[in-house]
Amino acid sequence: MAAIAAASTSMASTAVFTSHLSLCSTAKAASFCRSALPYLPPRVSASAFSTYFKFAESERSSLRQVKASSSEEASVDTSEFITELKEKWDAVEDKTTVLLYGGGAIVAVWLSSILVGAINSVPLLPKVLELVGLGYTGWFVYRYLLFKSSRKELAEDIEKLKKKVAGTE
Repeated sequence: MAAIAAASTSMASTAVFTSHLSLCSTAKAASFCRSALPYLPPRVSASAFSTYFKFAESERSSLRQVKASSSEEASVDTSEFITELKEKWDAVEDKTTVLLYGGGAIVAVWLSSILVGAINSVPLLPKVLELVGLGYTGWFVYRYLLFKSSRKELAEDIEKLKKKVAGTE
């Protein structure tokens, strides 16, 4: 009895599906007949996959060669960088101030990471802050980047700020 009910249900659903397909073949009903199923790309054959894998492997080996050649040059640049750094350190008059500023910067980064971790642990606060950031980004794009005159105004403001920071103003 259950097999008969299952077969009749299967036949009824097939009939509904085929009638739906015949109805959707007309141009008038095309907007009515949009499928709720997602579009699936065609299947990839095994030979295409192996060809792609061989191509990816050849790219990987060429990247290794580039890395090997660049690491030899990097060792020369590193020694030059260290010598320049030593020269600049010797030229510094007040070394304790530089060390204090460097230590203060490290402590500031450490404290800010603790603060960000605490904010991240509050349930809704990260999402609210993300929305605020997206809103500000949208406002900035509308205010300064969308129109030509406002882009010129932004460029002028940036130039004024550069002169102010450099002390030439």
